[in-house]
Amino acid sequence: MDTLFIRKMEQKDLLEVLKIYQEGINTGMATFETNVPSEQVWNEKHHATLRFVAEKHNKVVGWIAISPVSTRTVYSGVGEVSVYILSDSKGKGIASKLFEILIEESEKAGFWTLQSSIFAINTSSIQLHKKMGFRIVGTREKIAQLHGKWHDTVIMEKRNRL
Repeated sequence: MDTLFIRKMEQKDLLEVLKIYQEGINTGMATFETNVPSEQVWNEKHHATLRFVAEKHNKVVGWIAISPVSTRTVYSGVGEVSVYILSDSKGKGIASKLFEILIEESEKAGFWTLQSSIFAINTSSIQLHKKMGFRIVGTREKIAQLHGKWHDTVIMEKRNRL
């Protein structure tokens, strides 16, 4: 039986998390980043406790985390969501399970808005976010270039129950 465990991310998971992030970079439609950050930079960028991994057969197959959108106190309850799944584990409901726990725990932590900026060409991620209760609030046209090509991003948000 393929049992999937969703749990809080631990420091020991970070190398696997960064490998999965590298896979996302390689797709050319998950992030404008072209290099995996150091462990220290990744840790500093993401919320200290709102980070979770999906584990199957003692292997991390996906992760989700929140990054603060601003250092200003007024935006302390607004978080940017990142979710990445190993390519051979996609389409199995793992991202939905990660989202469920993140949404629940972010509400407990006082987050009132979750947002994501998604490449417009990444239709599967847009559909996933819609399924999880996010709505499209706009499109940023030609917001940035990746490898010399302009990309649009779709901005999505979910308002939590507070």
